[in-house]
Amino acid sequence: MDFQIPNTLAEQITNFLANRIMTGAIKPGQRLHEATIAAELKVSRASVKEALYTLERWHLIDITPRKGSCATQLDAEHASELYDVYMHLLMMLARRLCERWQEKDRERLVTRVGKVIQTMQATNTDVSEMVQASFDVMDMCNELVGNPYLTEALANFKPAVSRMYYLCADKYRQDLDRTGEFFTRLMKAVIDRNPIEAENQVAGFANHQKKLIYQALAATP
Repeated sequence: MDFQIPNTLAEQITNFLANRIMTGAIKPGQRLHEATIAAELKVSRASVKEALYTLERWHLIDITPRKGSCATQLDAEHASELYDVYMHLLMMLARRLCERWQEKDRERLVTRVGKVIQTMQATNTDVSEMVQASFDVMDMCNELVGNPYLTEALANFKPAVSRMYYLCADKYRQDLDRTGEFFTRLMKAVIDRNPIEAENQVAGFANHQKKLIYQALAATP
């Protein structure tokens, strides 16, 4: 990802650094020095500091007073805690979607999920496309549900979850059939207005992803 002139400088710095952390260019535990980043990007330290606070809120870095910032660690405990909370937010989204979608939304729902499945089945799909396709469905569901608090909470999880996707990229590529099946079954539950089945599908898939993450972490030197 190349650094570009931003609409909002601090936001662009945030996205630039987040991408480097998510893709592993910045390693877990690696220090982030305000002065070095400001010099490399030719921006003010104040803008970098603002970006670092956002990265901390996204759980991509830890900021320790008088010690500075470093990329958060990746381990089984952090992964479990992340997915436990994220899973319950997604279950809430799935339940509300079952309750609130309208007949005029049916074609849009089916079409968007169909595009995700096509993306998963494409032989040249890279991890960034997989991540974006999944989040596109989530964003559409948030729009239909219309709960701003839930939307904001889920948006704040995107960077940390994306980091896990990149960590497990190879395993996710081997598991795309399972992902396609999940979206198919979830959409059927939503169209049938079956919130219990929708929640079960989300919980089952989230727990499956946790296992993939544990395997990837165990294989990481």
